[in-house]
Amino acid sequence: MSQEFSSTAESSNTVGISFPPFHERAAQMTDLELAKVALTDQMRDLIREAFISSADLAQFEAATRKVEEALRLVLTAEPEEVSPTQRQFLDRSPFMGAMNPLAPPVTMQIIEGDTRSVEARVTFTAPYEGPPGHVHGGLIAAVFDEVLGFAQSLSGRPGMTGNLSINYRKPTPLNTELTFRGHITGIEGRKIFTVGTLHAGETLCCEATGIFVSMKADTMARLFRDRELSVLKKIVDADGGQPSAS
Repeated sequence: MSQEFSSTAESSNTVGISFPPFHERAAQMTDLELAKVALTDQMRDLIREAFISSADLAQFEAATRKVEEALRLVLTAEPEEVSPTQRQFLDRSPFMGAMNPLAPPVTMQIIEGDTRSVEARVTFTAPYEGPPGHVHGGLIAAVFDEVLGFAQSLSGRPGMTGNLSINYRKPTPLNTELTFRGHITGIEGRKIFTVGTLHAGETLCCEATGIFVSMKADTMARLFRDRELSVLKKIVDADGGQPSAS
């Protein structure tokens, strides 16, 4: 049995959790959020196609003008608060973020069984190339951090990466569906130990181990508060040092 982790997935409460899971959504997306997802999908397509396109100069210049116009339409001169996209890790993640055009994106699901685990699928295209025809190794490490981070959050005591080790077994191909898997192997105090694999079909490309350190709820709350204060400071500075009138 598996539970797919999609852009509209709803959160289920976990007993004893130290703070809300950052890989789960508390509510269905709004129409505005869905519109952002649709725009993000188009941006991903643009990045991929522009990278490999053989269009001529005039076509690229025309496309650039249209992109500039699109930017003017969505540009917010003075945001009133931190964007909801910034609050929700599921949307802003650079690897599985529904509203982040840098995300391939990676699709995650929870596999239920004697030991709960995580399975992720992704297809990397030309912009993610390292060795000719293959995925850049740094991206593979970063996705393992995301996958094992998701896995460790199933402990109910999610934390941050303390150590991540990757063993590269085979080159990882582009334009091929890849499968990452990860699960928890043990917990010692605040340390959560995880392992993961990456396969292209039946071929084992990489293995990984990760150690995560649980965070207290007040520590996570402070990180969010500091980020929001930083955004508010930029808004005040842009207004000449005076808070915006309410």
